[in-house]
Amino acid sequence: MENTYPLLKSIHILGVILLMGNIIVTAWWKVMADSTKNPSVIAFAQRQVTLTDFVFTAPGALLAVMAGDAMGYGFMPNSWDIKWLIWGRGLFIASGIIWLTVLIPTQIKQARMAQSFANTQSIPDEYWRLSKRWQIFGAIAVLLPLANIYWMVFKPM
Repeated sequence: MENTYPLLKSIHILGVILLMGNIIVTAWWKVMADSTKNPSVIAFAQRQVTLTDFVFTAPGALLAVMAGDAMGYGFMPNSWDIKWLIWGRGLFIASGIIWLTVLIPTQIKQARMAQSFANTQSIPDEYWRLSKRWQIFGAIAVLLPLANIYWMVFKPM
């Protein structure tokens, strides 16, 4: 059992790497694809945005939460009284709420639209409005876990 904490910490870090790596790289690829204004490129990228969230972002978040909670509850008495951990959980939850309520529904809608306009070569204005919303809320949803890294590493308070 002496290796349990390092194992959990390794799993937690792997989850964070998958989560953060994917949300940053996916945002880059989506913005770059949109900037081409090429319907075929955008349609391909938009499908990949949605797909990679299910393949990398969700499993990464799940690993980070499960291993993080196991460390918190298993090795830190009164983990709900530790300020840096409360901030970390709060930022993670806030980012998750944005993903679940705004970003994922937006990108699914965009992916469906992109399937249609990949063949028609005409991108509707609604796609661009949704893209702007995705960029704004996506930036917030990326900044929150980046701030979370500060709380987890430096453990202030």
